[in-house]
Amino acid sequence: MAERGARLLLSLLCLTFLYPATTVSRHAEKGTAARPFSPFWFSVEPWDTLAVRGAPALLNCSAHSGDPASEPTAPQARVEWKKDGTFLSLAPDDGRRRVLPDGSLLISSVVHSKHNKPDEGTYQCVATIDSLGTIASRTARLTVAGMPRFSSQPAAASIRLGDSQVLACDVNPDLVPLARWEREREPLELSSRLVQLPNGALVVSNASEADAGLYRCMVENAGPAKTSEEAQLTILPEERELEFLVEPLPVTKVVGASLLLPCVVTGYPAPYVRWMVGDKLVEESEGKLELVGGGSLLIYNLTEEDAGVYSCMADITNNTIEAKAELTVQVPPEFLKRPANIYAHESMDIMFQCEVTGSPAPTVKWVKNGDAVIPSDYFKIINEHNLQVLGLVKSDEGFYQCLAENDAGNMQSSAQLIILEHDVALPTPPPPSLTPDTTDHVTPGSRGVANPTGPTPSAPRDVVASLVSTRFIKLTWRPPAEPNGEDLTYSVYFNQEGTNRERILNTSRPGEMQVTIQNLMPDSKYKFRVVAHNKNGLGESSAVLKVATQGEVQVPGPAPNLQAVSTTPTSVTLSWDTPLTGNGDVLTYKVYYMEKGLDLEQDIDAGALSYTLMGLKKFTEYSIRVVAFNKHGPGVSTGDITVTTLSDVPSAPPQNLTVEVHNSKSIMVRWQPPPPGAQNGEITGYKIRYRKGTRKSEAAETTGGTQLFQLIDGLERGTEYTFRVSAITVNGSGPATEWSTAETFESDLDESRVPDIPSSLHVRPLVNSIVVSWTPPENQDMVVRGYTIGYGIGSPHAQTIKVDYKQRYYSIENLDPSSHYVITLKAFNNVGEGIPVYESAITRPQSVPDPTPMLPPVGVQASVLSHDTIKVTWADNSLPKNQKITDARYYTVRWKTNIPANTKLKTANTTNLSHMVTGLKPNTLYEFSVMVTKGRRTSTWSMTAQGTTFETIPSSSPKDVTVVSKELKPRTIIVNWQPPSEANGKITGYIIYYSTDVNAEVHDWVIEPVVGNRLTHQIQELTLDTTYYFKIQARNSKGMGPMSEAVHFRTPKSKCGGGGGGNPWRLIGKPGITGSGDNHILVIVVIISVGAFTIIVVVVGAFLCTRRTTSHQKKKRAASKSSNSSHKYKGNSKDLKPPDLWIHHERLELKPIDKSPEPNPVMTDTPIPRTSQDINPVDPSLDNSLLQRRNSYRGHESEDSISALAGRRGMRPKMMMPFDTQPPQQSVRNTPSTEPLPPQAQPPCQAEHQHPEPEGSYQDSTATDDEPSASGSYCSAGQPPTAHVRPTHPLKSFAVPANPAAIFESPALPSMPLLTQTGEEHILALKTASIGTLSRVRPPMSVTVPSAPDVPETSKMLEDVDSSYEPDELTEEMAHLEDLMKDLNAITTA
Repeated sequence: MAERGARLLLSLLCLTFLYPATTVSRHAEKGTAARPFSPFWFSVEPWDTLAVRGAPALLNCSAHSGDPASEPTAPQARVEWKKDGTFLSLAPDDGRRRVLPDGSLLISSVVHSKHNKPDEGTYQCVATIDSLGTIASRTARLTVAGMPRFSSQPAAASIRLGDSQVLACDVNPDLVPLARWEREREPLELSSRLVQLPNGALVVSNASEADAGLYRCMVENAGPAKTSEEAQLTILPEERELEFLVEPLPVTKVVGASLLLPCVVTGYPAPYVRWMVGDKLVEESEGKLELVGGGSLLIYNLTEEDAGVYSCMADITNNTIEAKAELTVQVPPEFLKRPANIYAHESMDIMFQCEVTGSPAPTVKWVKNGDAVIPSDYFKIINEHNLQVLGLVKSDEGFYQCLAENDAGNMQSSAQLIILEHDVALPTPPPPSLTPDTTDHVTPGSRGVANPTGPTPSAPRDVVASLVSTRFIKLTWRPPAEPNGEDLTYSVYFNQEGTNRERILNTSRPGEMQVTIQNLMPDSKYKFRVVAHNKNGLGESSAVLKVATQGEVQVPGPAPNLQAVSTTPTSVTLSWDTPLTGNGDVLTYKVYYMEKGLDLEQDIDAGALSYTLMGLKKFTEYSIRVVAFNKHGPGVSTGDITVTTLSDVPSAPPQNLTVEVHNSKSIMVRWQPPPPGAQNGEITGYKIRYRKGTRKSEAAETTGGTQLFQLIDGLERGTEYTFRVSAITVNGSGPATEWSTAETFESDLDESRVPDIPSSLHVRPLVNSIVVSWTPPENQDMVVRGYTIGYGIGSPHAQTIKVDYKQRYYSIENLDPSSHYVITLKAFNNVGEGIPVYESAITRPQSVPDPTPMLPPVGVQASVLSHDTIKVTWADNSLPKNQKITDARYYTVRWKTNIPANTKLKTANTTNLSHMVTGLKPNTLYEFSVMVTKGRRTSTWSMTAQGTTFETIPSSSPKDVTVVSKELKPRTIIVNWQPPSEANGKITGYIIYYSTDVNAEVHDWVIEPVVGNRLTHQIQELTLDTTYYFKIQARNSKGMGPMSEAVHFRTPKSKCGGGGGGNPWRLIGKPGITGSGDNHILVIVVIISVGAFTIIVVVVGAFLCTRRTTSHQKKKRAASKSSNSSHKYKGNSKDLKPPDLWIHHERLELKPIDKSPEPNPVMTDTPIPRTSQDINPVDPSLDNSLLQRRNSYRGHESEDSISALAGRRGMRPKMMMPFDTQPPQQSVRNTPSTEPLPPQAQPPCQAEHQHPEPEGSYQDSTATDDEPSASGSYCSAGQPPTAHVRPTHPLKSFAVPANPAAIFESPALPSMPLLTQTGEEHILALKTASIGTLSRVRPPMSVTVPSAPDVPETSKMLEDVDSSYEPDELTEEMAHLEDLMKDLNAITTA
């Protein structure tokens, strides 16, 4: 017992483990993947078939499922057949009809009689696989050929050689392919000359003797052949009129078929037949278009482009006939988009898409598993082609087919719908055929979870309808009590009460707990339930909520019994009854009407149950509907009804009337119908009225409504006739055309060939035309229907003109003057153009008189708007008082500056009475003038107007900034510059910035203000052996300009650089420039030279002291008195100034030099040598004597006196001001532009006279009495340092400045020294702005104010006068100096 219990327990334990595993395995197998689609299609479908009674007929059909290679055991389809929409009942014992193994239908013997036609009809093949579904093939028509019947038989006929004839044989249309012809009871072989028409008739064209004989038509059917009667064809030689034997008729064909458009014409001589499609000539092409049977058109492989109206036109000598027929080409349906297979879950909405094309437009029907889909609330046809299925159920699964059909054929395409279980995931991405409401909101939960691994949510709570309307309901709910996860999504299932088809709608995003269900029916009950999803799948469903939509507001229904009757050609009377449904009385009715073919619908109010529309177009179709209105608004519209207004007589005559003389007794009249909008009905005919000459009696002929020509014959020879044509409708004749005249020939002329050449051609050229005259061909027996004139420059084929045969001259207009034209003239008739005759002519030159000039504009004014813009305005006396321009005139404005160097004129055109001139230079005077032009007429330039543009801040910095040292004052430098290139106004001042740190902030630099008329400035008391950086900024009335680039300069190391310390004046930062202390030989030579020079200077000084006379002292006293009496020194320097001298450095010759004519010393060049090579070395011993000589005639220009003069000329004193008060300026790069000096060219000290000082700068060149001597304290022979110096003549040593009083006429400015300097050794501690390392108190530095003299001005002037000499004395002393220089050269050479 225990053993059995143990075994039972073990068995239960095994089952416990095995059952869950089996369940999970089955579930996984069920939900891992969706069932694949099963291919199911027709490999062969039936086609239209023509059968013969008693003969077998076969309709092919074959269906396949799956891939035989991958699925060899795929189920076979069961094939059934439908006839006229009903399944055929094929009994096993029915031996006449049976289904073959491949599915084809075989009818062994077709039965067909007058009252029994069991086999004729429409057949369809239906294939079914029980496990998949059913599909249906395209439909096919089985037609049974009847008994041969001849509606017309060939009759005896005669034909001329080369002519055409038709032998009739009209049989049943379905038997035409079975008809053939025999001649002399022998089969007739057809060719391009012998053609069988589509109705069975035989065309014999270009007849020959061999074509004569007996002809008969034969129809071969299943039974014995049936033959027609025999007809004899006889060949005749006599002439015959031109006429149609067979005309083309309207025809409709399918794309890809071939077509024969018959056109058989008879006449003698043989007519020429041509075809037109529209207005284009049809040309034969191999394999596409071919003329057969003398005129019939054979078209192969029809396309849609071949459709149109074809015209067969036949011409002979004096006659033309035409016949038209319309070809309609139909296109069988073709699929642009076939329906696709779809996976879906129950309750979802899907859509099968099916886009087709064809001509005429195909109709689309849907079939599900072989049965037609009937549209309903859940099966809807969208956009005429697509099938939408709402709220899927399991029974919707199967094959859906889209069947497209038109008159040219039918096609089908199928797709499979598979409905998956909810726990089977839909393939991703979702099929594109899902509807937007479903596709956009498909959530992971709705697509199923293949392997759930956790609990699902409980049911959502409190599902309520928060908003209920007539056609939508809004649902809200609370989340489940047990969500079992995050990011819940929800699906709402709903269906209308009484139906089992449930639909689904998903929320748009996770966590959303409301949804609006739309497109519901009014006053209907619906059931709703909500299901939550989490990552594990669908949860529990909420309880079902029943909600009823509201009843829709009752608006009027459609007005019944709407009728429309056209009462007049322009009015329609409408009537209708009161709507059967409506909530309240109808307030009014609105009639909507629209002309057919237009999209503009018009409406009009009607208060009763009838209304008459007035003012409509005649014989026009209108679409009309009526809508009733009550207090709730518009009701339901009636259906559209169409009505055509009554016709009327045409309101316009026919168009393009032409008359053409054919022979001596007939005239051809041609025309075009009236405009479509003026026909007012269907044209039933045309009436041609004609009369002879100006007689009042008229004759008339009437044609059919489609005939647009008429040959009027029986006329008199050589007589003039007039014609006019009017159109006819059922209402009568419309207006007639104007009379058109033609004259018959005197005799019948020959038109079998082209006319001869005209007998003469004359041309008479004018300026813009050539008059052409001619005479007709000499042979008057040929018909001439007109003349063709061709002309052109160098070639007669550029232009062509046709004129009437009566015309004998023509004027060719619109030619170019002075051009060589070639002219040709040809006569033509219906056969063609004759031989041309040529002539040439040169048109006369154009003699254009000079047009009278127009009046120039007046009142020209220039209004300055800004620094670069001036508006120019003027008036035009040739315009009306309101000065409104209405013609094509324009004005030219020109302007230029008053700068002599810039004389270029600029112009601009305008059509207004003002012009804005932009892009001008600031502070510049411009002159403006205006000229008017109209066609070829122009005016003279107006009087000028001037305008000066406003100033603006300088746009460039001062240029050519140079820094040089002060002679004998190493701690003083001189800064020179030139005004900015673009000053943009008058410069009112400059600011010099200097610092020892080029990278210091701008407000840390020391500034020196300078007045605007100065281009040089001294900066004193700088620190020795220190590098300084200098920038300059210009200022005008508008503000400060940009700073110049930084120029650096290094002050000397000591007060005397004659030792071995190198050149104390060298420029800092120039590599390769060093002192010469290491060169001992050079040092020895320099020492000897300096000593010799010193001795010579002492000797010369002693000699000069002994030469002073009493007269010189008198002159000094006189000069002293003059100086005391005139404090401003006006005119003094003029009396004391010595003549200009030129000293050649090699020979020291004195030569006169012309003074510069420039009156402004500020603008003179600064004569500073560029390199030390430009200065010849001189013995330093000569320094003192030269210095004394220079003081003898420039003593009044010593440093202090010059400083005083500069102060009186407007130079501001040097002052220290905080930089914070200045406007911020641009940063300037430190880009010194100095040039390196060769070291071998720089001795330690050079003669003072070898360094020329800048002209007009008024700095002192010598040491004053207050300063130590040159040999004692300072290196008088040292070369002044220079930075970015301007080049000048290398030998210019002495500079004599102009008279200061004559240059600066402004009153002297007060000169107030900021600091008093008592001596060179006086040290003054001064606190300045921070300059790099100078932010702390720098070593004491003396400051010299240029405008403050060191000694009283009177004493300085006396000293200057004491140093002056007479010219003869100066010449003598210079001779001694020349001797001394020769000695110096000899010493240095040794």
